[in-house]
Amino acid sequence: MPRLLKTWQVGDGREEMLAKKVLSTARPGDPRDAISVIDNFGWGESFLMNVGDEKGAILDSALVKAAPKRILELGTYCGYSALRMATAAPQAHITSIEFSAANKAIAERILSHAGVADRVTIVHGTLGDGGSTIDKLDHEEGFTPGSIDFVFIDHDKKHYLSDLKLIMEKGWLRKGAIVVADNIKFPGAPDYQAYMDTEEGRNWRTQAHETHVEYQSVIKDRVLVSEYLGQ
Repeated sequence: MPRLLKTWQVGDGREEMLAKKVLSTARPGDPRDAISVIDNFGWGESFLMNVGDEKGAILDSALVKAAPKRILELGTYCGYSALRMATAAPQAHITSIEFSAANKAIAERILSHAGVADRVTIVHGTLGDGGSTIDKLDHEEGFTPGSIDFVFIDHDKKHYLSDLKLIMEKGWLRKGAIVVADNIKFPGAPDYQAYMDTEEGRNWRTQAHETHVEYQSVIKDRVLVSEYLGQ
């Protein structure tokens, strides 16, 4: 756990093994096949910290309904959710924020092999790093008030709420934007859940999906899909 929280890799090399598996077995230029290879790896070889297939279907459904043009993702890991979003929202450009430089490099290899690298920009950093990453989004990625249609949150759970509030303070969300948050029950983001409960019908309208932690069927989890009602 200490290594995981420092590097955001498990520590046994599984992320690099996954990249090699995708590049050697998934059909080039086929994001759906890359998704399938990653899911098979997560179920049959090594557990992975991505949204997974069961919760991924919830993400897909939200994307299809929202039909976003610009997506912000917090937490790239190995690029799995970016693959799903690029597939479910083919007109969207995805900007993904990743704390780990090693994960960023792995994700870029996988996304390139799958043929969607031109629609996904991975930024190394965090929203709470004192302004460096936010400046990049403002000045290099062209984030402006009301420019974000969809946000997927799946990074450090203790920063879910603070990062969402930073996004709101910047005014990036358009009215009606959708925010999907994973792992609300396990490992858990209780302050985020409490905030959405308090703001229900005011700034947000939220639907909770009861599900399971990725790549197993025992531990319960929850995904929140929230519509922004603010300006």
